[in-house]
Amino acid sequence: MSATLELARALIQRPSVTPEDAGCQSLIAERLTALGFDAQWLNAGDVTNLWAQRGNGRPLFCFLGHTDVVPSGPESAWQHPPFQPIVENGRLFGRGAADMKGSVAAFTAAVERFVADHPEHAGAIAVLLTSDEEGPAVDGTRHVVETLAERGTAIDYCLVGEPSSQTQLGDEFKVGRRGSLTGHLTVHGEQGHVAYPHQAENPIHALAPALQELVATEWDRGDEDFPPTSFQISNIQAGTGADNVIPGSLEVVFNLRYSPAVSAAGLQQRVVAILERHRVRHTIAWRHSGGPFATRDGALIDAVEQAVTAQTGRTPRRSTSGGTSDGRFMGPTGAQVVELGPLNATIHKANEHVAVADLERLEAIYYDILQRLLAYSAG
Repeated sequence: MSATLELARALIQRPSVTPEDAGCQSLIAERLTALGFDAQWLNAGDVTNLWAQRGNGRPLFCFLGHTDVVPSGPESAWQHPPFQPIVENGRLFGRGAADMKGSVAAFTAAVERFVADHPEHAGAIAVLLTSDEEGPAVDGTRHVVETLAERGTAIDYCLVGEPSSQTQLGDEFKVGRRGSLTGHLTVHGEQGHVAYPHQAENPIHALAPALQELVATEWDRGDEDFPPTSFQISNIQAGTGADNVIPGSLEVVFNLRYSPAVSAAGLQQRVVAILERHRVRHTIAWRHSGGPFATRDGALIDAVEQAVTAQTGRTPRRSTSGGTSDGRFMGPTGAQVVELGPLNATIHKANEHVAVADLERLEAIYYDILQRLLAYSAG
């Protein structure tokens, strides 16, 4: 059993459902301190955060990951117990195998091998782990990044181990993500009898023209790296359940996944302007999960592309698709940020798994990236 597989199994058997860590980070901290890392706990609320750093030079290379996982769902839907790591037909099964305990194991093993081969490596290496990525993401990476900024610690390169591959390991990696803006809209009307609409105000009817315009609006055209901003309704609710009552209010939840071509503030203004133009009586609450970020070029992207090609024989595609990740907290610091990990086909599903061979290749890719960026000191 390889070091990567052994560690991945040890992590999976710890039921670290958000925001629990269940001892995962202590296991990693113990291994890193044996290599000369200074391990610090930057916990907040119920969240466990590990910041471990070796060296104080530049560039500072950081592996970013999370030890929390989503709930397993009904165990009856699993072939094996979700927190009992099982290897079957060359695949490692268990909650977190792909998202993202497999990556954490791979980059920890890569760091161990790299430090053994290059004890006097250039710059500094850090590992940041949180138990809050799958949850509210307030007391996790966001908190650590703010703490590091207060200390004056600047990260140059950040590699997030999120499962980025689509059909083959390394066929795609993320060079950025779209921003996410959610609106909780309440449309105010006046309840009444459906037979006497003149004595009521139907909020569904009031919103309908504005909703059509919101859905049809072209918010931007994106750019060479980002698709156009999308507007999607995720929830809509009104009514008492009776078929003869005009509802007094309407609740709508919508989300805008937006590109760098627009801003969260600008999108809010445009949404409100549409509602006001249609004279919709409303209140709205906004939740901004994070802005868009992109690493368009630089040494980290070069190293990732070269390492993936060297270890797999394929050229990875650059992508900004998908949901949000903790990379959104690193992007605004000025760090070069990429996301590279295993296949994402089974994440958050029953019978989540990852190919054992992919874990081994992923460790080799991570090691190769470190080699290209930190193996030799300046001069």
